[in-house]
Amino acid sequence: MSETRVLYIDDDPGIRRLASRALMRRGFHVTCAEGGVEGVALAQREAFDLITVDHYMPGIDGIETLRQLQALPDTPPVVYVTGSEEGRIAVAALKAGAADYVVKTVGEDFFDLLAASFEQVRARARLEQAKAAAEADLRGSNARLEALLGEVNHRVANSLQLVSAMIGLQASALTDTNARAALEDTQRRIGAIAQVHRRLYSANDVESVDMREYLGALVAELAATLSGDSGGHSLRCAAEAVRLPTDRAVSVGVIVTELVTNACKYAYPDGNGDVRVLLERDGDGAFLLAVEDDGCGMPAGVTPKGTGLGTKLIRVMAQSLQSVVEYEPCEAGVRATLRASLA
Repeated sequence: MSETRVLYIDDDPGIRRLASRALMRRGFHVTCAEGGVEGVALAQREAFDLITVDHYMPGIDGIETLRQLQALPDTPPVVYVTGSEEGRIAVAALKAGAADYVVKTVGEDFFDLLAASFEQVRARARLEQAKAAAEADLRGSNARLEALLGEVNHRVANSLQLVSAMIGLQASALTDTNARAALEDTQRRIGAIAQVHRRLYSANDVESVDMREYLGALVAELAATLSGDSGGHSLRCAAEAVRLPTDRAVSVGVIVTELVTNACKYAYPDGNGDVRVLLERDGDGAFLLAVEDDGCGMPAGVTPKGTGLGTKLIRVMAQSLQSVVEYEPCEAGVRATLRASLA
């Protein structure tokens, strides 16, 4: 193991000679500088493991020397030395960047204390370096995992898009109206899930989804796919910037898809109308989702119209959110609401 290289900065030649001999006996390789200016210059040219700076020096004192040393790149730990026992000097040195503080005394005890300080400072520096290296490794590992997860979401989104396209081809080849409608509903359900994965791989956060962006894009897709059903309903989305974990975002997306599809199919039998999707915070830890229309309405106690599968999906997705979809009474149309926690 190589010797620890120490730069000892002190204006007293006698102390420099004494320190050099005493520290070399204790296993240190010592280079001396007669003042702050020379010490800073040596630190710029050569590599040291430790630097010792005396407080009282002509020209620039120890505090100014310490400040200039701290301005250098990769400055090693500095142990501050002074004959004064004033606490303010110790505090000033530590604030300026000193790693430790030793009071200068006459005799070997001082160099024993100085050597012990060196060992403590170096041990602390090694721990800090190990901690920094571990944190860097962890950041690198997290970055790799996030990139991998982003790639997975990208591939999942592409695969879902491919499945949706194949279902669309199959639907276009069918002459049975009910079968074609069922496949088109399936396409929309797949689209709701694919939208989540597209949000995940295109965003920095791969664990949660911005529901304002997600629902806005989902409603736009639904408007495009449902426009042929009845000539073109007006679908609008007003969502707050709420973030939900991925699995909860998928559940909300499927529920919105089913409720909007039902509203477009059954709310306006004589023409087109408005369908609105609303999402807002409901207190600190919850959100409120509402899908509403101004159509023909639904008599109290009547089961919502649909194929049955959609109703089951709504119930299952709501259960995954530890909630239920409720149909609130209103003057015209239907208002379906769901209240659930954010996490």
